[in-house]
Order: sequence, then structure tokens, then C-alpha cells
Amino acid sequence: MKTLKTRLLASVVTAGVAVIATPAMAQVGTPEAESQASGQDSQPDVVVTGSRIRRNDLTSTSPVTVVSDQEFALQGAINVEQVVNTLPQVLPGLTGFSNNPGNGAVTLNLRALGAQRTLVLVNGRRWMFYDTTQVVDLNTIPQFMLQNVEVSTGGASAVYGSDAVAGVVNFKLRDDLNGVLAGATYNITERGDAASYSADVGIGSNFADDRGNVTLFANYTERKPLFQSARRFSNTAIADGCVVPGSGDPSRSGIGTIQPGGSAIGTCAARGGEVGFVNGGSANTPIATFNAPGGTYIFNGSGGGSRLFQNPADLYNFNPTNYLQLPQERYLLGGFAHYEVADGVEVFSEVSFVNNRVNQELAPTPTGVSGTLQIASPFFNEQTRALLRAQDAIDATPNNGYATTTVNYRFLSAGSRNAEQTRQAYRLLLGVRGDITDKLNYEAYYSYARTNNTQYQQGNVSSSRYRAALTTEFVPGSTTEIRCLDPVARAAGCVPINVFGSGLASPAAVNYVRVNSTNLDISELKNAVASVSGSLFNFGMGADDVAFSLGTEYRQMRSRYIPDTFLSSGDVLGFNAGQPTRGSYDVKEVFGELRVPLVRDGFVHALELTGAARYSDYSLQAVGGTWTYTGGAEFAPIRDIRFRGQYSRAVRAPNVQDLFGGQSTGFPSVNDRCGQFAPQASRTEAVRALCVASGVPAANVFTALAQPNQQIQTDVGGNPNVEEEVSDTYTAGVVISPSFIPRLNVTVDYFNIKVENTIGQLAGGVATAIQLCYDTIQDVNNAICAPFVNRPGFQVRNPQTGALGASAGGLNPQFTSANVGTLKTSGIDMQVDYNLQFGGGQLSFFYIGTWLDKYRSIPITAIPEREFISEGTFGLPKYRHTARVTFSDGPASLSLRWGFEGKTQSTNINNIFNGLTRVGTDPALLSVARLGSYSQFDLTASVDVNDALTFNFGVSNLLDKDPPILGSQSEQANTLPSFYDVLGRQFFIAARVRL
Repeated sequence: MKTLKTRLLASVVTAGVAVIATPAMAQVGTPEAESQASGQDSQPDVVVTGSRIRRNDLTSTSPVTVVSDQEFALQGAINVEQVVNTLPQVLPGLTGFSNNPGNGAVTLNLRALGAQRTLVLVNGRRWMFYDTTQVVDLNTIPQFMLQNVEVSTGGASAVYGSDAVAGVVNFKLRDDLNGVLAGATYNITERGDAASYSADVGIGSNFADDRGNVTLFANYTERKPLFQSARRFSNTAIADGCVVPGSGDPSRSGIGTIQPGGSAIGTCAARGGEVGFVNGGSANTPIATFNAPGGTYIFNGSGGGSRLFQNPADLYNFNPTNYLQLPQERYLLGGFAHYEVADGVEVFSEVSFVNNRVNQELAPTPTGVSGTLQIASPFFNEQTRALLRAQDAIDATPNNGYATTTVNYRFLSAGSRNAEQTRQAYRLLLGVRGDITDKLNYEAYYSYARTNNTQYQQGNVSSSRYRAALTTEFVPGSTTEIRCLDPVARAAGCVPINVFGSGLASPAAVNYVRVNSTNLDISELKNAVASVSGSLFNFGMGADDVAFSLGTEYRQMRSRYIPDTFLSSGDVLGFNAGQPTRGSYDVKEVFGELRVPLVRDGFVHALELTGAARYSDYSLQAVGGTWTYTGGAEFAPIRDIRFRGQYSRAVRAPNVQDLFGGQSTGFPSVNDRCGQFAPQASRTEAVRALCVASGVPAANVFTALAQPNQQIQTDVGGNPNVEEEVSDTYTAGVVISPSFIPRLNVTVDYFNIKVENTIGQLAGGVATAIQLCYDTIQDVNNAICAPFVNRPGFQVRNPQTGALGASAGGLNPQFTSANVGTLKTSGIDMQVDYNLQFGGGQLSFFYIGTWLDKYRSIPITAIPEREFISEGTFGLPKYRHTARVTFSDGPASLSLRWGFEGKTQSTNINNIFNGLTRVGTDPALLSVARLGSYSQFDLTASVDVNDALTFNFGVSNLLDKDPPILGSQSEQANTLPSFYDVLGRQFFIAARVRL
């Protein structure tokens, strides 16, 4: 009975309503929930997320959303991300659809403030992180053991410590089973692909006259892959300026929709992809390109001939060979135990182990290198040799029989790039708790977590070997047979490579340049916490006793990234190169919390004050000691209405990657204002002059030579001098449960979060920095412009073409961690839940929505007037909601969920403020791409066969709706696959047994 009551409280289940008919999500703090709790003398005390103080109700000064285990069953979820990401407060981080970018992990991103600013707890305690960014992989949390999930947004560092800037998500697991809980779930799409299934079992038993319990659980999950070629919206790479068939609106540059029965092939097939590499957009015809006077040429493989590169006809379609849904295989084991060894002394433990393997599959390696080609090589005919001679004539060492030029080639002959991410993680916890007196209790525990991530990469190409294989000479005494020019490379097995036509590269040459790599991540977390809590005295006005919590905490974070030789040397084309990372730090903390109930059922119904503070002493010299604190109040003039508000100061200390990250190479999406993708409004004479001053030949400004594609190779790294981030959060709201409408609860809460001293890259990264430099600052001597300007010894741009990055023949722009700017967001959360008798059964309704008032970022603190406006842009709608209606009658129920995403637009119109003048008032910028609102409906039926067996059947994406299509602002697959459903109509069946 005690266990059942605890579950009812945690799920905020209205008394008398069958479990399957309850709202799947609920908000703590409703007066009805409070009266339920206070009306039960035997009701156990609970702890609400956001506090360490036990209490006998579920009220809170800050809003806490509770997602019950039933919501996971109703959605046929096999991973926690499938439900948590439907909450309007959560913007998806990395998901099971994050192929590129992605790393096999699934992350939480509250309020779109970043996964590194969201603290993830399990049973109220810190969970294990997976890499140098100290972020939790949600794949390590057993979905089937969930009792509920509690989401508290806003700063909570005073209670939980660093990282709780955007908020806290607490996954509560069943740790007290007395019997058997087993289940299985199977999902498949209407098209018969992208299947996933999960099987799990939990076994628990009380012992020693119920003084102890042991609970064990196991899970196996498998998810099948799906390639982007399997869906019409993702089969063809789409670029800005493409009008998708069916959109009917040419002004929607880069954005469109596909009508039922339509196709993304056609106009878009000729507008997407990357420069060079493949003829006619066919992934089956790899042909290299080269530069020579007169433009970019393509080796057409016709007897060594070549022709001018046709844009867009010759663009490479890289989409089909990329994963849309990543394959996954997971084994998860764990257990809980507790035993009361004596009165007031209970020992407890938690053990968890996971082996999770997720693969990534990318298109073959793009090998853009500056190569030295032998003009007399038999690989070329006389027409091509004439072009190479013209290039040789203008080379740094002219007329030597060799032409130095950029050679672009998609290395299909080396196979697709595949990264197998195998993550093994375990966590051990041992603690003791109990009562000191009737009014005092204690808890102390120590946990240790370790994650080993092995990344095995295939399909990489050695840059040095490839260049050596491109540069040839005749074998002495022969006029037809060639060999590698470099004698050292020859001794190492170099074989000349012919990438100048389809299928001409020999297997021996391919084997010479192709390399595989194995890289390791090792992360550790040590956490020790001890606290005493209880009640002090009473004000004698009907309210509970004044309660407190005092404690101390110690944490040590340690991470290592160990790349193999090729990746660490940078001698690799394919996956991103990176230097090793190694670092650790610790923090010692003391904290306290106070709850002061002043009045209950007196001259007002309720009045309560709360407060908390924490002092943290970091071993990092740049951080040192920090204070965090929070204060809140609840006021209920009558039982039907409750007002609440809270202020919080929170911090995020830099993580190991921020501090000690070795230099690594990435390929972020960037529109170089000097290249062919420069916005029309940026093509001014001032920008042209700045481009020339930066090192771009005047004839190449605003052309494909200056930017062959929309990814620019960039180096990033850590900085041991970065300081902590600081945030201020304000929340204010009202909870209404009118007595004249029983079982109706309405909440409205305002939030305002500001994060200052944010840790990031210079100006927010290369994309923002290049925009600020060329559109706003326009000064080659400014520090923001420095990464893009050629200087003596720093030729970041190819002197011949002006293109940025090593892959284009220059050096990589350099960006390191720094305290760079400010983030601000505000809005309103709304929730309604209601249930009533209807037609002999029970009808339940639940709604939760978020209206985003502002989401602003200032990339450079020193220039506060330059502010990016992001609310209402792609992936960040101003309004989102999820709603569910459930009807149950006896053992059966039917439930419909409606997920809604408001209309959005491209970021072009949401640009930078420069003093009092908005940059970009040019009419060309005001013609922006827009997406309409997006709705998804899911339908689920449930049947209790008997007390022990339940079946759930469901259809996700009931109307088989395609996701919206984006241009350059897509995440991948021409859309936002972590945000919108990309699989189409799916079916699931699940069974659960309780014994």
C-alpha cells in the first residue's frame, strides 16, 4: 500500500481515476494534489525535484512538470528521448537521427540553452557523463524502469551544483519492486523499414520481514538503420534557391513542401550538393575536378579529357548514402538494494551497466587537396594537358612540367565513411540513510561512474599519402609507365592513383591511401554527498514546521580523448582530425536550504517562503570560489488559486573540453561573404574590398572559387583560462484549481533566464564571426576578422582562389574556448489537465504549451548592441504544445496525442542590431523563407487482458506527414530530423506483464 501511494503521488494521479485514464503528464503544485497528500495521515514524505527537503505535499515555488510512465507506454517508446523531446520546454539535442553532426549519443536541451547547461539526475542524484563535454547520454537510462520524469526549468545550482543553468531533469526509477515486471515493444513504419524493438525484465523481492529489498533489471534494444535515400524529402541534397516541386511559391528560396505523391527530384536535384566530385549528381560516377585559368574543370574520364564544370548540373548528391535513422544495439543491466540494518540505519546501493553501440554512415570522403599533377602523365589527353600547362605557367614555380591545383574528389572507391560508436558505461553507488530523531534525518552516499567510448572509423583517407599518390613521374627508361615522385613515399608502398575518371583508381592505390582509425573517450565522475534535513519549529498558524537541509558535496570530473595517430596528426581526410584531450578538476561544496511555511487555513489559505544557497570551491584557478542562491514564495489567498515565484542565481563551471580540449578539426556550415553563397545584401563594394584585403583574388570574389561548398574546415580547442558562466532566472506563475469545477487544474508560469559570460568560441563560432566581420565590422585589423585574413605566415585563404581552410588549400581558421557573450530567453508555460465521467467511461484531457517571447544571443559581450534574434526561427518556434485526450472504459482505453509546432522563418530577417539601426533592412533580406505550422497526431489503444497483462497498440504520425524542407539551415537530410518526424506513419505493439 505504501508503494502504491508513493507512485500515486509522484504521478499526481487524481483519486478514483484508473491509471490508464490519467493524464500522462502533470504539473506538481496543484492545490488538489496538495489536499490529496495532506488528507492521508499515513502518506510518506516525498522530495520534489528542485529541493532536498522532504514534505508531505507536491507543491513547489517553481514549476515542475511530471511525465508519468504511462506516457512512455502510450508512445511505444524504447528510449527516453522519444517522450522527453515532445515536451515544449525541451528542444532536441542529439537524437537517434543525428548522423552528421552526431556522435551516437542522445542529449537533453532545456530551453534551447544547450545540453551542457541541463543537469540530468537519476533518482535525484547525478548520472554518468560520456565524454569531455560532461554531458549525459540518455541511452544509458533504462526507459522501462521509469516511475516518472520530473522537469524543472531554470537555475537550480543552489540545490544541485554546477550545470543546472537551464534546469534539471530527474528520471525516477522503480527501485522497490516486489514481483516481476516484464515487457516487449516492437515498432515498424508503414513502409516496412526502420524497425526497432525492445525486451526488458525487472525482478524484485522484499526480504527480512520487509526490512530490505533487492531489484534487478535487464534490457535489450535494437534499432534498424534507415538511409536518407529511403524518403523522398531527403533523397536529394537541396540548396538555397531551390524550389521544391509542390511548394508553388518561388519566393520561398530554399524552403518548400512535397505534395502527396510528389517528388524531391527535378528542380532540386540540379540545385543541391557540393561543388565537384561527381558528374550529374549521381553517387555512382565519381569524377575529380581541378582549377585552371578559365575556371573549374571536371575530368570526364573520356580518354583523359576534361570539360568546364557545370554548376549546378555537376553537383554531388551526398544525401542518399547518409543515415536518416541511426542503427542501435543496447544491453542494459542494473539493480537496486536497500536494507535496514538497525533502527534509523538503512544502507542502499545502485548499480548500472550499459553497452550501447550506435553507427554513423556518411557519404564517401570528400578529398579536396592542393595537388601537384604531372602534365605528361598518361592519365591525361592533350586537351587536358593544355589546361594544366596554362596553370603551370602561373604557378609559384612555373613551367616545370607540373601543375599545382586544387583537386576535388569523392572517394567512393574507399567506401562510405562509417563510425561505430561503442559505449560501455557503469555506475556504482553506496550510501546510508535514516532518522536521527522524529524530526531529523540524514543521508550520505558515494558514487563512481566511468564511461569508455570506442570509436572505430572506416573510410578515411590519408592526406599525405593521397598527395604523394597524385604526384607522379615516369619510371626511368619509360615514357608510359609512372610511379610516385617522392622516393620516401615509394619506399612506403606509394602507388599512383587515377581519380580522373569513373572507376579508374586501382585497388592497390586505394588501399595505400585509405586508413581506418580507432579513437577512445574515457570519462569518470566521483561524487560524495552528505546531508542532514528535518524540521525546526512551527509558527503556530496552521502550517507545517519550518524545515531545513544542510550538507556538503565533493565532485571530481576526469576525461580523456585519445585519437589514433592519423587523427591526432591531422593527416586525415574524412572524419574530423583532433589532438588528444586530458584533464580533470574537482570541487568542494557546502549547501543549505530552508522552507518556511507561515500560514495554513488562516487569514489566507497558505503562505510559504523558501531559500537555498551553496558555496563551491573549484580547483580551477580561473573559477575559484562561487556562490549560488535562490529564493521563492507561494501565496494562496484561497484554496482555489495559488501564486508562486522564484529567483535563482546559477553557474556552469567550464568542462574538460572547454578547458583542456585538444585542437580538433570540424566542418561547420558557413556562408563566406566572399564566396558564391554570399547573401545578395552582402555583395557590396565595401565587402568586395574587404574580401580582396583578406586575400581573395579580385576576380574570384563572390564566386565558387572562393567558396566551393558551404562547409569550411575549422580548428577549435580548449582554453584553461575560461571562467564560469553565471545565470539569473526569474519565474512567476499561478495555479488554479477551481472548487466549482472538480478535477480541473490550470497553471500559467512566466520564465526569464539570462546567461552571462557564456563559454563558446570567438564571436559564437566561425559562422557568426564571418558574418560580423564582413557585414558589420568591415575592418581586416579587427580581432573578429583575424581568423579569415591572410597574414605573413598565416595563409588562411588559398592565395590562388581565396577559399578558406586546409581542404581548400589554405590554413584552417583558429577558434578556441572563451567567455564570449550572453544568452537570454523568456516566455510562458501553460498547462491544463481535466478528467470527467463520460458515457459510462472516463475522459481525460491534458495540455502543456510554451509561448516563447524572446530568445536572444549576444555573441560578443563587448558589443551588446549586436544581438541575434532567434525566437520564431527554424527549430525554435514561438509556440509549441503537446496535448492528449484519453477515453477509458473498464479494461480498454483509446488515446490521441497532438503535437504542434508553430510557424517559423529563416534567420535572414532576424539579424543583428547595430546601435539603433537594424542591419539588413534591405528588401532582399526581407524576402525570407517561411514554414507554416506543423502538427503530428498519434493514436494509441490499450487493453488490460487481466490484472497481470496489458497490451498497447499505436500509430505514430497518423496522417503520414512529411517534415518541412529547409535549405542551408537544415540540420541534415534537408530538414530538422531531431525536431520533426522523418519516418512517416509508424505502428507499434507492446505487451507488459506484472506478476
